[in-house]
Amino acid sequence: MSKPIATFLSGLLAVSVTHSQEIALLPETPPPGGSASDGSIFTRKNARAITLAIPAPRGPILDRHGEPLAQSRVAWQLGLQFRQFEKADRAFVINWARGHLQTAKTLYPAVSEPTDDELWSHYEERRWLPLLISSHINLAEKQKIEGGLSSGLILHPVYQRYYPEGDLAAHIVGYTGSVGKLPTGPINFNEPYWEETEGRSGLELLLNRELAGQAGTKKLLFDETGRKFPEELPKRPRPGGAVVTTLNLEWQRHAEKVLKDKCRRGAFVLIDVNTGEVLVMASRPSFDLNRFVPGISTKDFEELEKDPSTPLYGRAFQSKYPPGSCFKPIVALTALNDGEITKNTAIDCPGSLTLGNHTFHNHNKRAAGSINVVQALASSNNIWFGKVGMRLGSNAFLNTARRFGFGEKTGLPLIGETAGLVPTNEWMLANHKRRFMDGDAFNLSIGQGSLEVSPLQVAQAMAGIANGGVLPKLHLVNQVQDPFGRVIKQAIPERRNWLGIDEKAIQTVREGMREVVDGGTGRSAGLSFTELCGKTGTAQWKISSKTNLAWFAGFLPFDEPRFAFAAVYEGRPGENPSGGKNAAPIVKAFFEPLKDEIKEIIAPAPKALEIVDESETPADGDAEDVPTEGVLRAQEVEILETGVMDEEEAVSEEIPKALPVDPDEIPGE
Repeated sequence: MSKPIATFLSGLLAVSVTHSQEIALLPETPPPGGSASDGSIFTRKNARAITLAIPAPRGPILDRHGEPLAQSRVAWQLGLQFRQFEKADRAFVINWARGHLQTAKTLYPAVSEPTDDELWSHYEERRWLPLLISSHINLAEKQKIEGGLSSGLILHPVYQRYYPEGDLAAHIVGYTGSVGKLPTGPINFNEPYWEETEGRSGLELLLNRELAGQAGTKKLLFDETGRKFPEELPKRPRPGGAVVTTLNLEWQRHAEKVLKDKCRRGAFVLIDVNTGEVLVMASRPSFDLNRFVPGISTKDFEELEKDPSTPLYGRAFQSKYPPGSCFKPIVALTALNDGEITKNTAIDCPGSLTLGNHTFHNHNKRAAGSINVVQALASSNNIWFGKVGMRLGSNAFLNTARRFGFGEKTGLPLIGETAGLVPTNEWMLANHKRRFMDGDAFNLSIGQGSLEVSPLQVAQAMAGIANGGVLPKLHLVNQVQDPFGRVIKQAIPERRNWLGIDEKAIQTVREGMREVVDGGTGRSAGLSFTELCGKTGTAQWKISSKTNLAWFAGFLPFDEPRFAFAAVYEGRPGENPSGGKNAAPIVKAFFEPLKDEIKEIIAPAPKALEIVDESETPADGDAEDVPTEGVLRAQEVEILETGVMDEEEAVSEEIPKALPVDPDEIPGE
């Protein structure tokens, strides 16, 4: 079993036992003998038999190594615990309650103020249960408060959602909210003992059923005097299951720090090209998920909604950006695969080209002469790609783009993921009253016009180029486990699309993307320990406010690619960012500090060693073929093209093991 998961589980069980014990501590002294199942044939006006539902703790959301991104813990709420007063009138009960409320305010200022009617109604209908008068109180606050509690005040334990990483991966993890306020009036059968929660966003919402668990049942019995019999728990609550994501928490932390250091607004995505696992998906800015625990005020939520930096917006997968020159590898692949050009085809590239009333410029406005596809990629020459795009026609390279995943959602469990836009002739007719023209082909081939993509989609396309043969199906959830640690869902690497691209075309584009970093427009992304392949991009985004953005996307290493990535940098209004100046440094700042770890991952597979038995020595006794006793000889082993471990190895090495849970230790006792 993974050590982090075991540590997390033991901690949850520990607080669960504490929680169960504290729930049982009520101010009344129970009478000798008897239980909550006892009854009487006589009518007892003030006696009560109450059956309550005990909400279950939600299961954790974990990273790929078992580190928690969301978990449940115990919190407390201050409560008024009424007594059974003999012949008490309304004024007496209200005065008694107000006195204890004053004491509560000295202990914890953020106490709610029930009205007189609410106090009297609770005494008449619900005095056997506490009237909760505060929000959630943490352990440190509880320890300060509990010594000053009067006989009419209690600390009522509840389960609380907690996000130990705060704003990290907030758009992916999501948050929870209350199902509804506690009932008022007469106590209903099986009503919740405290407010239940449900997923409202992200994985919390999409996997709510797996995370929610099953409520337990608690029986309470009070006699005529208000004394409480020993309670019973006929059904223990069952915790929710664990959701194990593909995210690498350490790398996610690092990526979000890099974004914070390098840009005001942006995103970074990292994918394993063999398995399709999303290892990092970071958006800047983000928001603290703990602001939603136990609930967020209308004022605070409106503050987040109206923030001009849009922190609630997950740029990595919700944004719709023009891809700029990051789209050029798709055009190059189409031209090579369709035979429109070869690796050595030279095309004359002046500094600009006029079509109708519009003049297109190369990014540096200088003529490049006759250059081939590798040179065009390295220098990101607009004229070269515009000319090739017009030769192909828009439909040809846009169809290739769709095979690489553009224009549709990835299928990951994400709230609000964009499908982007890859236009068709029908879309052009509906929106521009015409079909594609040469100017459209030129504009689209350099990643401008009506194309819209997300960083996640760009990283996915780069994974396809790196993989070569297929577009891998992306995964964000590795496993779902039940509360007993049994794996009920398991992600298996699989293809999403056959790309249908010639191997030589793929290799040529890879070479061009290597040259982008080796002296081309993306040289600022160069790494000290491996060959990185990439493509810079700069795109006009919000024309009205003169806001542009910068891209850098690609994969590593050049030989046997393992990781694909995309980084985007949103410029300020009036700023002129570029892929090489602003986005490429984000990629370098991410990978370079992880040098030792990544070198180990991307290292070629070791050669297998076998001991050659002397009895198998060739009969001719050739000295070169005769080993000395016990000598190990290296033998080449064919490496699987997918580079993916088999299922048994994946479960034993990459995926956290099952979580052992003792059924007798389920919380809520």
